[in-house]
Amino acid sequence: MLPPLAADGVALGAGYLLGSIPFGLLLTRLTGGPDIRSIGSGNIGATNVLRTGKRGLAAATLLCDILKGTAAVVLASSLFGREAALLAGVAAFLGHLFPVWLNFKGGKGVATYIGILLGLAWPFALLFGLIWVAVAAASRYSSLAALIASALMPPALWLRGEPDVAALFALLTVLIWIMHRANIARLLNGSEGKIGAKPAP
Repeated sequence: MLPPLAADGVALGAGYLLGSIPFGLLLTRLTGGPDIRSIGSGNIGATNVLRTGKRGLAAATLLCDILKGTAAVVLASSLFGREAALLAGVAAFLGHLFPVWLNFKGGKGVATYIGILLGLAWPFALLFGLIWVAVAAASRYSSLAALIASALMPPALWLRGEPDVAALFALLTVLIWIMHRANIARLLNGSEGKIGAKPAP
Protein backbone atom coordinates (compact mmCIF):
# COMPACT_ATOMS: atom_id res chain seq x y z
CA MET A 1 0.00 0.00 0.00
CA LEU A 2 1.47 3.34 -1.03
CA PRO A 3 1.70 6.19 1.49
CA PRO A 4 -0.91 8.91 0.87
CA LEU A 5 1.50 11.39 -0.71
CA ALA A 6 2.83 8.79 -3.15
CA ALA A 7 -0.69 7.59 -3.96
CA ASP A 8 -1.76 11.14 -4.73
CA GLY A 9 1.27 11.58 -6.97
CA VAL A 10 0.51 8.39 -8.88
CA ALA A 11 -3.15 9.45 -9.24
CA LEU A 12 -2.13 12.84 -10.60
CA GLY A 13 0.43 11.44 -13.01
CA ALA A 14 -1.73 8.61 -14.30
CA GLY A 15 -4.77 10.88 -14.57
CA TYR A 16 -2.83 13.43 -16.59
CA LEU A 17 -1.44 10.78 -18.96
CA LEU A 18 -4.87 9.28 -19.53
CA GLY A 19 -6.45 12.66 -20.09
CA SER A 20 -3.74 13.76 -22.49
CA ILE A 21 -4.41 10.97 -25.03
CA PRO A 22 -5.55 12.95 -28.13
CA PHE A 23 -8.14 10.52 -29.43
CA GLY A 24 -9.53 12.93 -32.02
CA LEU A 25 -6.10 13.33 -33.61
CA LEU A 26 -5.20 9.64 -33.34
CA LEU A 27 -8.46 8.32 -34.74
CA THR A 28 -8.50 10.68 -37.73
CA ARG A 29 -4.89 9.84 -38.52
CA LEU A 30 -5.49 6.08 -38.18
CA THR A 31 -8.41 6.24 -40.61
CA GLY A 32 -6.46 8.20 -43.19
CA GLY A 33 -8.00 11.55 -42.42
CA PRO A 34 -6.28 14.94 -42.21
CA ASP A 35 -4.51 16.36 -39.20
CA ILE A 36 -7.57 17.49 -37.26
CA ARG A 37 -5.65 20.54 -36.07
CA SER A 38 -5.48 21.84 -39.63
CA ILE A 39 -9.25 22.09 -40.21
CA GLY A 40 -12.17 23.94 -38.66
CA SER A 41 -11.39 25.27 -35.22
CA GLY A 42 -8.13 23.33 -34.98
CA ASN A 43 -9.53 21.63 -31.91
CA ILE A 44 -8.88 17.93 -31.22
CA GLY A 45 -12.36 17.20 -29.88
CA ALA A 46 -15.39 15.45 -31.35
CA THR A 47 -17.04 18.63 -32.64
CA ASN A 48 -14.10 19.38 -34.90
CA VAL A 49 -13.78 15.73 -35.94
CA LEU A 50 -17.40 16.01 -37.10
CA ARG A 51 -16.24 18.68 -39.56
CA THR A 52 -14.44 15.94 -41.49
CA GLY A 53 -17.90 14.60 -42.36
CA LYS A 54 -17.30 11.32 -40.52
CA ARG A 55 -20.03 11.07 -37.91
CA GLY A 56 -18.94 7.64 -36.70
CA LEU A 57 -15.43 8.92 -36.12
CA ALA A 58 -16.77 11.93 -34.22
CA ALA A 59 -18.91 9.62 -32.06
CA ALA A 60 -15.90 7.41 -31.36
CA THR A 61 -13.85 10.46 -30.38
CA LEU A 62 -16.61 11.64 -28.05
CA LEU A 63 -16.87 8.23 -26.42
CA CYS A 64 -13.11 7.85 -25.96
CA ASP A 65 -12.74 11.36 -24.52
CA ILE A 66 -15.56 10.59 -22.06
CA LEU A 67 -14.15 7.22 -21.06
CA LYS A 68 -10.62 8.46 -20.42
CA GLY A 69 -12.02 10.78 -17.74
CA THR A 70 -14.09 7.96 -16.28
CA ALA A 71 -11.14 5.56 -16.32
CA ALA A 72 -8.91 8.04 -14.51
CA VAL A 73 -11.25 8.51 -11.55
CA VAL A 74 -12.45 4.90 -11.33
CA LEU A 75 -8.92 3.48 -11.33
CA ALA A 76 -7.69 6.00 -8.77
CA SER A 77 -10.71 5.38 -6.57
CA SER A 78 -10.32 1.60 -6.66
CA LEU A 79 -6.60 1.74 -5.93
CA PHE A 80 -6.21 4.70 -3.58
CA GLY A 81 -9.62 6.02 -2.49
CA ARG A 82 -11.91 8.98 -3.10
CA GLU A 83 -9.42 11.80 -2.50
CA ALA A 84 -7.06 10.32 -5.08
CA ALA A 85 -9.98 9.97 -7.49
CA LEU A 86 -10.72 13.69 -7.22
CA LEU A 87 -7.07 14.50 -7.92
CA ALA A 88 -7.04 12.11 -10.87
CA GLY A 89 -10.13 13.84 -12.23
CA VAL A 90 -8.48 17.27 -12.14
CA ALA A 91 -5.34 15.83 -13.73
CA ALA A 92 -7.26 14.06 -16.51
CA PHE A 93 -9.12 17.26 -17.31
CA LEU A 94 -5.89 19.28 -17.43
CA GLY A 95 -4.32 16.56 -19.56
CA HIS A 96 -7.08 16.90 -22.12
CA LEU A 97 -6.84 20.69 -22.14
CA PHE A 98 -3.04 20.83 -22.13
CA PRO A 99 -1.53 17.59 -23.52
CA VAL A 100 2.25 17.56 -23.38
CA TRP A 101 2.40 15.67 -26.69
CA LEU A 102 0.70 18.52 -28.58
CA ASN A 103 2.61 21.48 -27.14
CA PHE A 104 -0.11 21.83 -24.48
CA LYS A 105 -2.79 22.67 -27.06
CA GLY A 106 -5.72 20.30 -26.53
CA GLY A 107 -9.50 20.31 -26.46
CA LYS A 108 -12.09 22.31 -24.56
CA GLY A 109 -12.88 19.57 -22.08
CA VAL A 110 -16.62 18.98 -22.28
CA ALA A 111 -16.48 15.25 -23.04
CA THR A 112 -13.80 14.60 -20.42
CA TYR A 113 -15.83 16.66 -17.92
CA ILE A 114 -18.78 14.33 -18.56
CA GLY A 115 -16.54 11.29 -18.13
CA ILE A 116 -15.21 12.48 -14.79
CA LEU A 117 -18.77 13.21 -13.69
CA LEU A 118 -19.78 9.73 -14.82
CA GLY A 119 -17.06 8.16 -12.68
CA LEU A 120 -17.74 10.20 -9.55
CA ALA A 121 -21.51 10.80 -9.58
CA TRP A 122 -23.08 9.12 -12.60
CA PRO A 123 -26.67 10.41 -12.17
CA PHE A 124 -25.33 13.92 -12.68
CA ALA A 125 -23.74 12.88 -15.96
CA LEU A 126 -27.25 11.97 -17.09
CA LEU A 127 -28.52 15.31 -15.79
CA PHE A 128 -25.79 17.11 -17.71
CA GLY A 129 -26.85 15.28 -20.87
CA LEU A 130 -30.50 16.14 -20.41
CA ILE A 131 -29.73 19.83 -19.85
CA TRP A 132 -27.39 19.86 -22.86
CA VAL A 133 -30.04 18.31 -25.12
CA ALA A 134 -32.75 20.71 -23.90
CA VAL A 135 -30.64 23.84 -24.38
CA ALA A 136 -29.20 22.65 -27.69
CA ALA A 137 -32.68 21.81 -29.02
CA ALA A 138 -34.01 25.22 -28.00
CA SER A 139 -31.05 27.33 -29.13
CA ARG A 140 -29.17 25.15 -31.64
CA TYR A 141 -25.95 26.29 -30.00
CA SER A 142 -23.72 23.42 -28.84
CA SER A 143 -21.41 25.75 -26.94
CA LEU A 144 -24.26 27.44 -25.07
CA ALA A 145 -25.67 24.04 -24.10
CA ALA A 146 -22.30 22.98 -22.67
CA LEU A 147 -21.82 26.27 -20.82
CA ILE A 148 -25.25 26.16 -19.17
CA ALA A 149 -25.07 22.45 -18.31
CA SER A 150 -21.63 22.84 -16.75
CA ALA A 151 -22.68 25.91 -14.76
CA LEU A 152 -25.57 23.98 -13.21
CA MET A 153 -23.51 20.98 -12.10
CA PRO A 154 -21.70 22.44 -9.04
CA PRO A 155 -24.87 23.75 -7.33
CA ALA A 156 -26.74 20.54 -8.17
CA LEU A 157 -23.97 18.44 -6.65
CA TRP A 158 -23.84 20.67 -3.58
CA LEU A 159 -27.59 20.44 -3.01
CA ARG A 160 -27.43 16.64 -3.23
CA GLY A 161 -24.80 16.48 -0.47
CA GLU A 162 -21.65 16.06 -2.60
CA PRO A 163 -19.59 19.07 -1.45
CA ASP A 164 -16.18 17.66 -2.42
CA VAL A 165 -17.35 16.72 -5.91
CA ALA A 166 -19.17 20.06 -6.18
CA ALA A 167 -15.92 21.89 -5.39
CA LEU A 168 -14.08 19.87 -8.03
CA PHE A 169 -16.69 20.64 -10.67
CA ALA A 170 -16.76 24.32 -9.73
CA LEU A 171 -13.07 24.38 -10.72
CA LEU A 172 -13.65 22.36 -13.90
CA THR A 173 -16.59 24.56 -14.86
CA VAL A 174 -14.45 27.69 -14.56
CA LEU A 175 -11.88 26.05 -16.84
CA ILE A 176 -14.57 25.08 -19.36
CA TRP A 177 -15.81 28.66 -19.48
CA ILE A 178 -12.26 29.95 -19.95
CA MET A 179 -11.65 27.48 -22.79
CA HIS A 180 -14.92 28.63 -24.40
CA ARG A 181 -14.13 32.33 -24.16
CA ALA A 182 -14.05 32.71 -27.97
CA ASN A 183 -17.42 30.92 -28.22
CA ILE A 184 -18.84 33.23 -25.55
CA ALA A 185 -17.68 36.26 -27.52
CA ARG A 186 -19.33 34.88 -30.67
CA LEU A 187 -22.53 34.09 -28.78
CA LEU A 188 -22.66 37.66 -27.55
CA ASN A 189 -22.14 39.17 -31.01
CA GLY A 190 -24.39 36.66 -32.78
CA SER A 191 -21.72 35.01 -34.92
CA GLU A 192 -21.54 31.61 -33.21
CA GLY A 193 -22.29 28.74 -35.56
CA LYS A 194 -25.48 26.80 -34.95
CA ILE A 195 -25.89 23.03 -34.87
CA GLY A 196 -26.56 21.77 -38.39
CA ALA A 197 -25.67 25.06 -40.05
CA LYS A 198 -23.34 24.85 -43.03
CA PRO A 199 -20.04 26.67 -42.49
CA ALA A 200 -19.48 29.82 -44.48
CA PRO A 201 -17.48 29.22 -47.70
